[in-house]
Amino acid sequence: MIRRRQLLASLPLAAPALRAAAAQASARVALLHLNDFHSRHEGTQASGAACRTGAPCGGGAARLVASFHAARHAAVAEGRGVLALDAGDQFLGSLFYTRHKGLAEAAVQRQWGVQAMAPGNHDFNGGPEALASFARALGAPLLAANMDVAREPALAGLVAPFAVFTVGGARIGVIGLTLETTPQISSPGPNLRFTAAEEAAARAIAAIRAGGPATILVLSHRGVGADRALASAVPGIDVIIGGHSHTLVSPPLLMEGTDRPVRIVQAGALGRWRGRLDLDLATDGRVAAHGGGAEEITEAMPQDPATAALVARFAEPLAAMRAEFVAQSAGGLQNTTCRMGECAVGNLLADALLRAVPRADLALTNAGSIRTGLPDGAITLGDVLSTLPFSNTLATVRLRGRDLLAALENGVSTPGSGRFPQVAGLAFSWNPLAPAGQRIGEARITTTRRPGPIDPEADYLLATNDFVRRGGDGYTMLRDRALEVYDEGQPLEDAFAAHLAALGQVAPRLDGRIALR
Repeated sequence: MIRRRQLLASLPLAAPALRAAAAQASARVALLHLNDFHSRHEGTQASGAACRTGAPCGGGAARLVASFHAARHAAVAEGRGVLALDAGDQFLGSLFYTRHKGLAEAAVQRQWGVQAMAPGNHDFNGGPEALASFARALGAPLLAANMDVAREPALAGLVAPFAVFTVGGARIGVIGLTLETTPQISSPGPNLRFTAAEEAAARAIAAIRAGGPATILVLSHRGVGADRALASAVPGIDVIIGGHSHTLVSPPLLMEGTDRPVRIVQAGALGRWRGRLDLDLATDGRVAAHGGGAEEITEAMPQDPATAALVARFAEPLAAMRAEFVAQSAGGLQNTTCRMGECAVGNLLADALLRAVPRADLALTNAGSIRTGLPDGAITLGDVLSTLPFSNTLATVRLRGRDLLAALENGVSTPGSGRFPQVAGLAFSWNPLAPAGQRIGEARITTTRRPGPIDPEADYLLATNDFVRRGGDGYTMLRDRALEVYDEGQPLEDAFAAHLAALGQVAPRLDGRIALR
């Protein structure tokens, strides 16, 4: 299952006046940037799955650090000052975070020379204490202008609204912004207060410019859509380096802001790209010209030896974690029938989604997400990771009953494919020989809160995975007809492991939730 993320191309850099103005530049800088690394120290396949022996695998901390070092040397050789920045979500995504709680990530960031970071929503998953421990290990400022830490003693002195750097003779103000909905989707605790990003950015810009001319750079963990809206709403911004939406924005997206052009960049996700934005700056801080783009971190690229050794040390305790007991199985649970009908491992996974989102009316996941079954006997965390290797996240979507029925119709439209639905809190019948649009027979909710046939006009909250929610495997109705969505829940494998552990003992079980008619 490929984790699809939107790839944005910028507006073309064909404006002659922009390039011609470079002769007036008083300073030349290179911004090196990263976002949404998600603890992927050992690299990632193009699908988003963890690396496996024999499979092409890019990214990885050692290659990423080597790329940062090469880019820094090249920029200095060109006469550019360098500023290295991180737009958040270092946490969550592999056992490195589970075991080391951010210290492995901080160590690698020091290797590539991070100078400031805007915390992402997942960087609060361990609470303010874990973020504070990470910040102290990082040795670079955390920036979040729209977060008030006054009542959170754990983060006292560790978070600032902005920082001002002198780079290549230029004064650059870096403003951090984080996601306003972090309290609803992560674990920042009761003491942190998150405020409107636009107002916070405007205040920070005024404070920076009160100290003299400056180039204003926003380090934003809010997604490319929010970055575009910010560029259109707040005057004085020159550059936005983004994160959260896992979007590759390269070359830069050039927008007309309220008083100047705004350049927006983002370096994909999972350490598979390293961003670079070159700026030629005028004496008043405005951008006279820009260039550069993201570099893909491929399997063929060299590794930094010191970082490789560092990652190896952090990896030593992980073998024991992968062997960690999760549950006992009284009979193996195979995935061989999951693309044609109800299967036991599919039931367990869908039940896990419903358990993780108690307010959901039902759960649905695609059979293609289930890459292996579970063994007879002891089930380990390594077995769970083999079953769900794609590092997808729990997602929720509210939609009308008619669109839910359309999702089921899509799921059964090509029997034998990965789109076949595995469900919980739902029972339905289907006919593979019926005409398109008529394959689904009876479909009813079985959860106790609102049992009964699906009402085409009612709305339902569905728990699923982010791949399906974003339209993967043909589930475009979950993307295009959603009433509300949330894609950044806990990793799917964590929810599955927690469910298995709560059960303690599992057995192959079918209960008729999917039937032929």
